[in-house]
Amino acid sequence: MQKKLTSNQDLHKSDKSHYLQTFRRYPLTLDYGKGARVWDIDGKEYIDLLAGIAVNNVGHAHPKVVQAIKDQAEKLLHISNFYLSRPQAELSQKLIEISGLDRVFITNSGAESVEGAIKVARKYGFKNGKGGTVISMENCFHGRTLATISAGKETMQTGFGPMPGGFVKVPFNNFQAIETAIKEAGENQVSAIILELIQGEGGINVADESYVKKVRQLCDEQNIVLIFDEIQSGIGRTGKWFAKDHYGVQPDIMTLAKGLGGGVPIGAILSNQKVSDTMDYGDHGTTFGGNPLVCATSMAVLSVIEDEHLLDAAREKGEWIRQRLEQIAHPGMKQIKGKGLMIGVEFDFETKPLVALLLDHGVLANATAGNILRLVPPLTITHEELEIAMQALEKALANMEATNA
Repeated sequence: MQKKLTSNQDLHKSDKSHYLQTFRRYPLTLDYGKGARVWDIDGKEYIDLLAGIAVNNVGHAHPKVVQAIKDQAEKLLHISNFYLSRPQAELSQKLIEISGLDRVFITNSGAESVEGAIKVARKYGFKNGKGGTVISMENCFHGRTLATISAGKETMQTGFGPMPGGFVKVPFNNFQAIETAIKEAGENQVSAIILELIQGEGGINVADESYVKKVRQLCDEQNIVLIFDEIQSGIGRTGKWFAKDHYGVQPDIMTLAKGLGGGVPIGAILSNQKVSDTMDYGDHGTTFGGNPLVCATSMAVLSVIEDEHLLDAAREKGEWIRQRLEQIAHPGMKQIKGKGLMIGVEFDFETKPLVALLLDHGVLANATAGNILRLVPPLTITHEELEIAMQALEKALANMEATNA
């Protein structure tokens, strides 16, 4: 009989014995959550400023989302995509409505969405006499499959070669570098350019508006597919449905995941009619993607964002955090980056020790790109919870100063 694991120590021991060790886990086991708070199995409470890395946009255990899961689970969990379900049809229609794009393909994850987007872009290029080269940005992150790490950081490629070909990286926010890469690739060789309007894992780096508009114009002139990866920045995170809405620029393809399901595994590829028309029956598929359960859940998430005016809340709370961080005025704080509730605080020191101290003070956060503190809380977080978290940050910074004195 399998031993029942009851203590945090037992659970972590079991994890280290059985789970593939690809995560450097913190020494706690989370048990349940409500709103922007979670509790570990020992009963300690935490303010969640990570939200599953920008996933739990409407918080933990939102009653409308929980009810949608219960209701759909009692009706239909899964069917083949040979058949249609009402939740999938409704979600597709809703995503078209809020995005302004024309077609949807529902996936299971962000990396899968990017893989599919690359396929669509390359098929469009093939039908228009172009090669399959895809230009991506330095410090980007599009997933951990072979194609997505080929588009991403070289440090993630070590030991997994040979890498799939056809990917070229250029500096972010550097339009001239894109022009040069297109010329060096050769005439009609570039099929797509993929970029995050706000680089998440790369350090909450925000694309310049003039840069984005120039890239859009270049893609129009040279018939190159423009892909926006909005996996982390989408679904209200920045104070608009999508980060693209801050720029007034429409991509040919957009990828989604994370906040789209509020915690259930779902992603999406959205595309305009021009590129969608190149895809034929059987060109792409999925077993689990778009099943009734995740689609019904996603519809509930989108409904909560609308009903509770969370786009406005993300903008307002994001500005509040910026002002509060400026009040802290720590000498090691270099700049505050991002939009809405996708915030990166750049320090002049590595932020992993700071994240560990925040954990001790009852706050979940994240370090990325070495010296960036990433804050991506639920859009439903209250001002009281934000103030508790900011006070914890002040204490953690003071602890670091005392340790380094």
